[in-house]
Amino acid sequence: MTIKCKKCKSEAIFFQKYSGLHLCKKHFIADVERKIKLTVRKYYGIRKNDVIAVALSGGKDSAVALYVLQKILGGRPDVKLVAITVDEGIEKHRTPSLKAAKELATRLRVRHIVKSFREEHGITMDEIAVKEREKGTCSYCGVLRKNILNRVALDIGATKLVTGHNLDDEAQTILLNHFRGDMERMVRLRPPAAVEGLVLRAKPLRNVPEKEIALYAILHELPVDFGKCPYVGEAMRREIRVMLNEFEVRHPGTKYALLRGFDKLVGALAKELPPAEVSKCRICGETCSEELCQACKLLGKGKEKGMTGKV
Repeated sequence: MTIKCKKCKSEAIFFQKYSGLHLCKKHFIADVERKIKLTVRKYYGIRKNDVIAVALSGGKDSAVALYVLQKILGGRPDVKLVAITVDEGIEKHRTPSLKAAKELATRLRVRHIVKSFREEHGITMDEIAVKEREKGTCSYCGVLRKNILNRVALDIGATKLVTGHNLDDEAQTILLNHFRGDMERMVRLRPPAAVEGLVLRAKPLRNVPEKEIALYAILHELPVDFGKCPYVGEAMRREIRVMLNEFEVRHPGTKYALLRGFDKLVGALAKELPPAEVSKCRICGETCSEELCQACKLLGKGKEKGMTGKV
């Protein structure tokens, strides 16, 4: 028996359990794009002469973010899109994802900038992974990648830096910070205000579930690397991911409820916590809240000068 789309009676290809809707290809695509447009309009309003940098990893999330932004903004001569890919130096994993990123940028006719850990930090993630270190590989990778993305975005005059964080990512991080009691980090998850020296971060996919992004990418035949990083697997986040997925199956809409609750709560938290004071890193000059930025701390660049600070 063929199941019909709730909106037009064509054959359905997807069942949205949290809404109870069966959707055909056309209306599924329209629903994903509607959520992205609403998020952009609500939190990140596009302005004349915006230069929007998109962190393009080659995975499904960043590919969909770039594709949809190009689809809705590509006709505006006053807005420029630029893709930035960071090669962390992970043998075997990075080759297919870098290829996918280059292919998509070429297909969309978007300027594509590629930077590497080797040229920017003098070390690769493979080299970091075998070193004795205080934190997990994901902590190093995240900090060093953000450092490069912000620096390149500043260099090209970007007014916004788009990342591919989806609903699942946001819900996991919200719950993770609840469990750790980290209210300051919770506040930093909120759609941010502009800070001098830091390009405004934008997450247009924050209201779209991961499964829907994956299907959207497949339906549009986007060049995407679905492979997983060999270093992925922060223990607590992985447990939260499994737990949330199980709750979502039994209680559809759990992830959306977490995000809605967070958006209501964080406004009150932001009023209670004073904004962090920002300064310039004494080693690299990047904007940060302490004497040294996180990247320089992790790479031990302050040790020889007697500088200290918690990582």
